[in-house]
Amino acid sequence: MDRLVGEVMHHGVLTCTRETPIQDVARNMSENDVSALVVVNDEGHMIGLISRTDLVNARLYEQYWKHWRGLTAGHIMVTDVVSVHKDDSLQQASKLMMERHIHRVVVIEEAGEGHKPVGVLSVTDVVRDIARGEV
Repeated sequence: MDRLVGEVMHHGVLTCTRETPIQDVARNMSENDVSALVVVNDEGHMIGLISRTDLVNARLYEQYWKHWRGLTAGHIMVTDVVSVHKDDSLQQASKLMMERHIHRVVVIEEAGEGHKPVGVLSVTDVVRDIARGEV
């Protein structure tokens, strides 16, 4: 039987808000050795994702470079976030990451009118699972 996302994912997520300054986003990623933060609204519902790659890409564009100090997560976050549920199969989640050429998916649960992030499944998590021999 295929393993479930919830058996392999990293539980818990680091978040920020749309208003979080870019410097704080970068500091949070660096201090916690994570490659992305989930952007949430006041109710804790996911509204976007910002990754290290997003930060570096934004720094390349002159329009952002000139105003770097005033940028917030809301300026450069990705809003089309790929997500899965903890009861989804690991095989399907892995296939989704490979098809979309992404390194992580946010694990969500339904919460009223939105989705609350409860974890992250990354390609590193899948590789660790393979290394344990529990494929």
